[in-house]
Amino acid sequence: VTQAPAKRLPAEARRQVVLDTACRVFSRSSYRGATTAEIAREAGISEPILYRHFGSKRDLYLACLDEAWRTFRAESEVLIVNDPVGCLGAISAAYMRGGKHLRVIDLWIQALTEASEDKVIAAALRAQVREVHDFFADVIRDGQARGVLHSDRDAEAEAWIFVAAGLLATMDSRLGGVLGDDLDRVRA
Repeated sequence: VTQAPAKRLPAEARRQVVLDTACRVFSRSSYRGATTAEIAREAGISEPILYRHFGSKRDLYLACLDEAWRTFRAESEVLIVNDPVGCLGAISAAYMRGGKHLRVIDLWIQALTEASEDKVIAAALRAQVREVHDFFADVIRDGQARGVLHSDRDAEAEAWIFVAAGLLATMDSRLGGVLGDDLDRVRA
């Protein structure tokens, strides 16, 4: 029995497959530990094809950072529309569930521990952390304007606390629940 040849994906779809695979591999391994050969193999392509879509491992990693934030932001925006009053708690709970999507802060931790000496990655990380903060500061300001969040709170500071809680929750997850029940109290 002859097997039908695999259908060739359009370039953008193939790029997305490579990106999704790279996010999984970086998440499972690390920036330093993952190789482009491993990513290409798991994506079912050759390394030269990978490099047609992403010029370097760094470019691929930066694209994963962007993809992780894009996915999390899109999920957050849906939760904001569905539950404008409890959206921050819902976003926090969704982040902790993680699911099939890479958690953006996991990549931040890798960038800090494995790639911080790379000025391009460090600049991208700084910009993304600021973008995440600004997004949540806007969510908080909107909640304050609608009267569902305390108006006397500093939205900028509260957004940093929200981002810091994500870092703390990620550490808790990676260390096997070091915070115990305290994490639920922090989230509340």
